[in-house]
Amino acid sequence: MPTTVDYEQMLRGAGLRVTKPRLAVLTAVYDHPHADTGSLIDAVREDLGEVSPQAVYDILRALTDARLVRRIEPAGSVARYESRVDDNHHHIICRDCGAIADVDCAVGETPCLTASETHGFTIDEAEVVYWGRCPECAGAPIPN
Repeated sequence: MPTTVDYEQMLRGAGLRVTKPRLAVLTAVYDHPHADTGSLIDAVREDLGEVSPQAVYDILRALTDARLVRRIEPAGSVARYESRVDDNHHHIICRDCGAIADVDCAVGETPCLTASETHGFTIDEAEVVYWGRCPECAGAPIPN
């Protein structure tokens, strides 16, 4: 887990000023993988006290633009943020409780990750989402 000094270096390396709110948001994203904005606001408030939701939204946008955090938007879910930005990984999501976990990129022959038509795009990422039931939900009856 990175330290405060590491977070400061990350911000400076991305050309961002080091501020207490930015440090608090970056720390919250690392401490709460795949958290939604509301959860991150709560975590930042626990750390700093009062902070406006707009400030957290603005910081998340700046951190995402600087590629210090990654924004994901699973179908049927609000945007979530994660610190794992240095690779093309995927996610597995529980249909029942919404738990999200990282899954390393598909291995072996993966023709579905090679676009049959690029339409002139330069492709730099393929997003794959696996859906199922987490271990805790798998033992429970399927909800109606």
